Amino acid sequence: MRLSRAIATFGYVGLMRPAPGTWGSLVALPLAWALHVAGGPVALAVAVAVVVAVGWWAVAGEGGADESEFVIDEVAGMWIALLPVSVGAAHAGAGILALWPGWLVAFVAFRLFDTWKPGPIGWADRKRGPMGVMLDDILAGIAAAVCVGAGAAIAHGLMGA
Repeated sequence: MRLSRAIATFGYVGLMRPAPGTWGSLVALPLAWALHVAGGPVALAVAVAVVVAVGWWAVAGEGGADESEFVIDEVAGMWIALLPVSVGAAHAGAGILALWPGWLVAFVAFRLFDTWKPGPIGWADRKRGPMGVMLDDILAGIAAAVCVGAGAAIAHGLMGA
């Protein structure tokens, strides 16, 4: 297999069945933890930018179609969804795993938005080529990150933490 295929499938994780997008999102979780531990939210944000750029290149190299086994976009979206958790952990001086409710909200919200594709996420999904492949998951990640932030604001406001 070509390098572009290996990247687009995120090391062939996208070949796992059923639900390759869910597998890609799950594999992104421990990597997000490692990135946070290595360099906090800055490392995670830089990794998002790198994965988006490399993912765009890989998908283009594979013809630009949105194949179900391409999960590099899920990795980028999942990491975007986890950015508020990383920022919150760094701000609080807490271990990122201590913010486990944020992990749960990020994962569930991202998978929901990535599957449901409301509004601009659906619009991006209908775009052809690498832009459509990557952009719908970037927008789903942003929507999930908003949910994580809202959940944290509600939880901390209600619990006084």
